[in-house]
Amino acid sequence: MGMTIFGRSLTVSPPSGQSQIIARGLNDILRDFSNSEEDFLTVMEIVVRLSEDAEPTVRTDLMEQIPPIAVFLQENRSNFPGVLADYLTPIVVRYLTDPNNQVRKSSQEVLLILLEQDLISQHDIENKVCPILLALSAPDSDDEYKAEAVNIICKLASVLNKGTVERLLLPRFCELCGDGKLFQVRKVCATNFGDICRAVGQEATEKFLIPKFLELCSDNVWGMRKACAECFMAVSYSASPEVRRAQLSPLFIRLISDPCRWVRQAAFQSLGPFISTFANPPRAGLYIGEDGPLSIRPPARGLDSDFTPGSPGTGSCGSTSSACSARPVCTEPDLPTEGTSAGTSNFLCRSSSRGMMGNSVEDSALAGAELTRLSPEASATLKLPERNDLPVNSHPGPGSWTCPESPEDVFNNFLYWRTPLPDISKDLEELLLSEAGPREEGCSRPEPVQNSCVARSEIQKVLDSLQEHVMDDPDVQAQVQVLSAALRAAQLDSVNEPAHKPTEGLNEVSVSDPSPASDNQMALSASSSQKELSVARILQSTDPGEPCGGVRDPLETEQRHLPAPLEENKSKLQDVIPQPLLDQYVSMTDPARAQTVDTDIAKHCAYSLPGVALTLGRRNWHCLKDTYETLASDVQWKVRRTLAFSIHELAAILGDQLTAADLVPIFNGFLKDLDEVRIGILKHLYDFLKLLHEDKRREYLYQLQEFVVTDNSRNWRFRYELAEQLILILELYNPHDVYDYLMHIALKLCADKVSEVRWISFKLVVAILQKFYSHSESALGLAFVHELIVRFRHCAKWVGRQAFAFICQAVVSEECIPADQFVEHLLPSLLSLVSDPVPNVRVLLARALRQTLLEKAYLRNAGNPHLEVIEETVLALQSDPDPDVSFFATLQPKRRSTADSRVLEERN
Repeated sequence: MGMTIFGRSLTVSPPSGQSQIIARGLNDILRDFSNSEEDFLTVMEIVVRLSEDAEPTVRTDLMEQIPPIAVFLQENRSNFPGVLADYLTPIVVRYLTDPNNQVRKSSQEVLLILLEQDLISQHDIENKVCPILLALSAPDSDDEYKAEAVNIICKLASVLNKGTVERLLLPRFCELCGDGKLFQVRKVCATNFGDICRAVGQEATEKFLIPKFLELCSDNVWGMRKACAECFMAVSYSASPEVRRAQLSPLFIRLISDPCRWVRQAAFQSLGPFISTFANPPRAGLYIGEDGPLSIRPPARGLDSDFTPGSPGTGSCGSTSSACSARPVCTEPDLPTEGTSAGTSNFLCRSSSRGMMGNSVEDSALAGAELTRLSPEASATLKLPERNDLPVNSHPGPGSWTCPESPEDVFNNFLYWRTPLPDISKDLEELLLSEAGPREEGCSRPEPVQNSCVARSEIQKVLDSLQEHVMDDPDVQAQVQVLSAALRAAQLDSVNEPAHKPTEGLNEVSVSDPSPASDNQMALSASSSQKELSVARILQSTDPGEPCGGVRDPLETEQRHLPAPLEENKSKLQDVIPQPLLDQYVSMTDPARAQTVDTDIAKHCAYSLPGVALTLGRRNWHCLKDTYETLASDVQWKVRRTLAFSIHELAAILGDQLTAADLVPIFNGFLKDLDEVRIGILKHLYDFLKLLHEDKRREYLYQLQEFVVTDNSRNWRFRYELAEQLILILELYNPHDVYDYLMHIALKLCADKVSEVRWISFKLVVAILQKFYSHSESALGLAFVHELIVRFRHCAKWVGRQAFAFICQAVVSEECIPADQFVEHLLPSLLSLVSDPVPNVRVLLARALRQTLLEKAYLRNAGNPHLEVIEETVLALQSDPDPDVSFFATLQPKRRSTADSRVLEERN
């Protein structure tokens, strides 16, 4: 009856104020009359009538009530099937074309809410929502409606299935990307381009969206190009590696060089994330799990091994079966540490065998990529001859570095599938022997002209082998261009050099005798060309005393084999990402960038550096090492702070050897930095220390106490974080180290002025006791207990005595020491607090006895002689004049079930 009267009152047009009140209370009205189907339908008719109200405020208030009403209908859809689709959805869709701007905005927000909560069926979306959006975004539609519609279309793509987006929305989106009338429409498309690419998948992205993206990146409006730079990573993630390298990389380089500063700024901020899309986990052996942590796995077969340049064993031939390739020629394995990319030695002597999953095009591209990392002269000396066809001086001698060929290494995927390089070793040998006549028997001196001939001939052979794949792979095209330039340079050198210029500084190397030259004979004069050095390295042998697979000191190798120009110009070449991208990334540390692009550009570089390092892998760390060191010494503390917060992640990526060599010195510098930087180190101190070798880890025991001292004594959260980290760090050290170093830090933190620091420190004390007794170091545990009694039980301040009561309660609760030792060493001191003059101490004593000690089966045993003493103490506390003390002494502990006790123990 009430609903009928209420509905009849609305048949006459009520004042706008009354309609607005009804609209605002519509959700409550609907819930009150939902028990009756007739009354419920009457309410829905009221909703329809209110939606036609001429007052915009009424329609706006009605829109605000739609989401909770829709949720209610969804929860009771069994009682009211079809009500949402028949009544509410048409209202929301109709309001998208409402003449009032506020009503349209409200309907757009409500529509997105309903879509996100999956309250509108796919059928209604395709047949009710999409048609109106396509009509509003038509070329002849109003500009204001068009801009709003394209925004909803972009949001709609994330909630629809892939087929629906491609069939209904993708054609209109591509059309709107080229809207030449209204730049706001193109701006919305550019901003949401990554979401559309993610919705339609790789195939549709490359076929339809990439061409439109290229157009938007070349738009005359700088805001468009800036929006494209901001979403570049999302677009790259949806593209294939070939499109990413061949089309998107050059496009991104254009954005980085854009004349507009704001575009360059956005591009540099997206550079690191864009580089991360080139990551190839099977190749690098570095994987990111679904829950976040990094996992290390062996690189997949058929891909480059992820080795550490400059570390022991780099470039050397080990004794394992996978140490070298099937047909290796290891020439000066330590050379890549400075003169060329570290990957060069990996090309000459593979550290892992390859599987049978290659193809000629990919492997030819890999060959070109590897050769590009060599200097033109070094590339000219590269050859892969058969073992039996090696020159006389290249056969393994007593101290040769030539790799042993084991049965497992007979097959090599790279050498099997690629077009083989012509073997010119015989020609080189005959050419050198022909020049040996006028000289002493068994000796020869290569001339510069001969070197040039060898270089040009070898480069030409490599070019010929790559020509058949030029049209198949853009990488091969790039390598052909580089090698062609090297060939022209070699030809120019041969024209400029005299035909019979004597070679100075090269040692005479015997052809027939494989014994090596001495160190002083290997010295080069400053006027020697790099081509002479390349040929000399092929001819010379190593020290006879070094076995195959031996390890040389990297510094000694650099001093013996690297000329000064090569030492100064370290190679930054790699083959994981396009080289221009890496060059632009490392240039972000240039001070000039801060002036011309963004004052925070170094911070953005530091923020994305772990992702870039993960993409490049350990073997290319040399490309980022200088950049990291520059950032670590940046004058802005926020740059160093960013590095400090991520140094543990970088350590996990690089491994223990590179971490000890390159990150530990920077870590030590951060330890002495500002508190704003040190907090980054402290928050992940355990994560970093556990990655270090045990000997290196012990060096930080003494330095841990430096964290107790802060620039501002009020920065108590710093000490709180230290206590939390020490609880984790305990497992990294043996009990004696804990007693000698960490115990004293814990005792100092227990006496902190801030109560939060003291409470977490008490947990640290309990963890230390647990460490001692779990490792059967009862002597250390008793010494620590004695220290606790001296420092806290007999402390002159009541806070110390209160801390002692809390520690005893925690010790009993955690059962970290044997019960017999507790009642012998700690219980008498604890019970003596019953006569403490401070009520706060007695309160904590009462809680410890009543709620913890008396709950333990060991102490509740009737035959226990200490039970009577504890009960007498509790009775004394129950008659304490302080009401709080007597209350806690009388309070009965809650009886917990077995399940509750187990949950409580897990929380503790």
